[in-house]
Amino acid sequence: MRTLVLNAGYEPLGVVSFKRALALVMTNKATVLEPSEEIVHSASDEFDLPSVILLTRYVRVPSSRSIPVTRRGILRRDNHNCGYCGRFANTIDHIFPKSRGGEDSWENLVACCLKCNNAKSDKTLNDLGWNLRVHPKMPSGGIWAVRGAERVEANWDNYLVAA
Repeated sequence: MRTLVLNAGYEPLGVVSFKRALALVMTNKATVLEPSEEIVHSASDEFDLPSVILLTRYVRVPSSRSIPVTRRGILRRDNHNCGYCGRFANTIDHIFPKSRGGEDSWENLVACCLKCNNAKSDKTLNDLGWNLRVHPKMPSGGIWAVRGAERVEANWDNYLVAA
């Protein structure tokens, strides 16, 4: 079970385990906004597992929250669709090959199927006469800056709209 953590101003901060969420609630550092339907039992008590919690004090967040480039992020951004042929993608590829000076950046990486990745190898798109189906760029929106929010729970929607 995972719990969405909101800052005191209702800004989504991240996703934590239910154990961490319960610890924050029990030490009065957070309040439960949305309980889940699951219950956890201790030796002498039982608790509703929190699905969304709100911190009681505001946590200052650095203004320059850049979104790190990761394999999972590239696949998520491209919806697991190959940037070259459109089929299901399970790997990523450098558009301008790394062996020729290409960087690990949102603009130079694209989701790619294994067949296209092997065919492209370390060639450029011009060498092969290929075109990209997408225009790769850094994703925007606050949900991308929320750590652990790759899989969103249904009852988080109202809290992530503003993100």
